[in-house]
Amino acid sequence: MYATESAMAINVKRAYEKPSTKDGARVLVDRLWPRGIKKSEARIQAWLRDLAPSNELRRWFHARPDSWLAFRKRYLKELAAPAAAEALDELYRLARRKKNLTLLFASKNEHHNNAVVLKDLLEGMRKPPTGTGPGVARATRGRQAKRMPR
Repeated sequence: MYATESAMAINVKRAYEKPSTKDGARVLVDRLWPRGIKKSEARIQAWLRDLAPSNELRRWFHARPDSWLAFRKRYLKELAAPAAAEALDELYRLARRKKNLTLLFASKNEHHNNAVVLKDLLEGMRKPPTGTGPGVARATRGRQAKRMPR
């Protein structure tokens, strides 16, 4: 359903870096516009604010930078919420249409941020887990079997 051409390149880049012709479609995935950048010079094709982590999650991760895996898990859970669904669908559409896609972020941490999580999602071209489906059903049956008295 979300398959793309194998030649597509998905990149992550700080919004403060200069635009390049190799960027392809440039998509800002932060809730706030990066300070000091003029909209006319940013060359951004889409600004998907609703893909940004909630303020609560962003603050939580900022106070615990070593909690990358927990942040990632919580962020994926937020992406599964209906509020992010439309923006996530738009991101998948852009990824299917463009040969190159660059996800822009403002964070100083270039390796651990929401754009990296979104890149991983796009490369797998699947939506975040919703808590439903065959995998959850199997896991639930397994947990119930362990609880049953013998």
